[in-house]
Amino acid sequence: MMSASLTLDTARRNDGKLVLTAAGEIDLSNIDVFDQALTAATSEAVGGGVTLTVDLRAVEYLDSAAINALFTRADHIDLIAHPILMPILKISGLAELVTIESAPTAAGD
Repeated sequence: MMSASLTLDTARRNDGKLVLTAAGEIDLSNIDVFDQALTAATSEAVGGGVTLTVDLRAVEYLDSAAINALFTRADHIDLIAHPILMPILKISGLAELVTIESAPTAAGD
C-alpha cells in the first residue's frame, strides 16, 4: 500500500497555545504517525494546562482511523478544519464534542 502524503508540525504560538498542523491526507497508511504526533502534542498541551489546537486546514481527506484518533482526545483539543471536512466532522459527532473552526477557503478554491 502506498503511503498518503502527510506532513506534521507542532509549534507553540506567541500566545502560548500549542498547535499541531497537518497537511495532506490522513488514512490507514499514515495513521500511526498522526496518532503519535497527536499523543505527544496532547500530552505537552495538557501538561502545560492548555488546549491543543489541531490545524487541519491543509487536510482534504480523513478516514475513520483519523476520526477515531481525534475522538480519543476530544476533551483536550480544538480543531481548525478545511471546509471539505466539515460534513464528516458533523456526521461523526465530533463537532458536538470539539470546538471546530472552519478555515476560510482561499480565493479560487
